[in-house]
Amino acid sequence: MSGYKTAPDGVTPNRTLDAKGLSCPMPLLRTKKEIDKLGSGEILEVLGTDPGSRNDLPGWCERAGHEFVGEKEDSGYFRFYIKKK
Repeated sequence: MSGYKTAPDGVTPNRTLDAKGLSCPMPLLRTKKEIDKLGSGEILEVLGTDPGSRNDLPGWCERAGHEFVGEKEDSGYFRFYIKKK
């Protein structure tokens, strides 16, 4: 997993978005909508199967000012963690 930021153990999300089975750009579009439902400092967990999200979500966080906490690879999908600014 070199080049990708691994989420620390014990990250507790305030909300989870299941984007498994969706392909680009849907995981990112759904994440943008879902992050609006969180308060500042809260964490969104995004579950996804699209490998493109591994680049899309951290890049979007950087542009939008949110903190990309990291990702974890599960069996057959990824867990992405985003802290709202």
